[in-house]
Amino acid sequence: MNERAAPRCSIVIRAYNEEKHIGRLLTGILQQTVHPVEIILVDSGSTDATVAIASRYPVQVVSIQPDEFTFGRSLNYGIQQAQGELVVIVSAHVYPVYPDWLEELLRPFGDPQIALAYGKQRGNATTKFSEHMQFAKMFPEESIPRQKRPLCNNANAAIRRVLWQQRSYDEDLAGLEDLEWASWATAQGYYLAYAAEAEVIHVHQETPRQIYNRYRREAMALKNIRPHEHFHLWDFIRLYVSNILSDCWHAVGERVLLREFMGILKFRFLQFWGTYRGFALSGPLTGQLKQIFYYPLGIKSLRAVPRRKVKPINYPAGHAEELIFPGEGADPEG
Repeated sequence: MNERAAPRCSIVIRAYNEEKHIGRLLTGILQQTVHPVEIILVDSGSTDATVAIASRYPVQVVSIQPDEFTFGRSLNYGIQQAQGELVVIVSAHVYPVYPDWLEELLRPFGDPQIALAYGKQRGNATTKFSEHMQFAKMFPEESIPRQKRPLCNNANAAIRRVLWQQRSYDEDLAGLEDLEWASWATAQGYYLAYAAEAEVIHVHQETPRQIYNRYRREAMALKNIRPHEHFHLWDFIRLYVSNILSDCWHAVGERVLLREFMGILKFRFLQFWGTYRGFALSGPLTGQLKQIFYYPLGIKSLRAVPRRKVKPINYPAGHAEELIFPGEGADPEG
């Protein structure tokens, strides 16, 4: 039996009932310019065809019980199985746009002071307009080779396994385990890197309750990570209003305001009411991170995104979803 070549990286995917998305992600991974890679799917009790679909690909499937699941625990379990020195972390409902996604995501690790790299996220034709604005604010068009603030996102990121061995993910947090780990890494003198060319489409097909619960969960986690941070009722009101105004400004520029107006009101209400419910009701709203999480994009026009010279991945029928992003002159609701 021939020995396998050591993987250039290991990819850990967290999944629960992702039959609509997992095949597309795995197809995109297999078309990457980086080889060989190790793919580990951590399933937390899927009752649909997620595991059956993943089993058609060269994937190691491991499982945890649903009642054992936290984001941190699922990641730690997957990384324990990993052989690569660099571990890529992706959500099951994202997929890479270009075949050099992995190459661009791993490129920053040529700098030995980089602990973590994270890539750009954009929405698709079903993404709510306000979430397009969130993606644009959190994931700009320009890369950041050395970033000291701990902002990152484990839907599209990579870390050094040797550092994870020193400090694993917090398994007790309700969310934002990525921010907590990045805070530790930067406190040790390391940097993060943002790779704008490492682009994925992040498909959020959430019900209103799921949107509310997502932001409530993240606010609870942020409060645990940074106990001095708080969110008043006044913060809810002013951020709700300011984000609506910003979104409407951009929707006017895209000529979709009439179509998007009610969706903007609903999404921003669920976002900030969930945040308000997740935070304590005392103390000032402070901190650079919350400015990024909650403050609006502003009223400056979104410039057109230059097309890359790299040809996008051509997904098979049933897997293809066109990237639609405000600023390209297209209707984000398709």
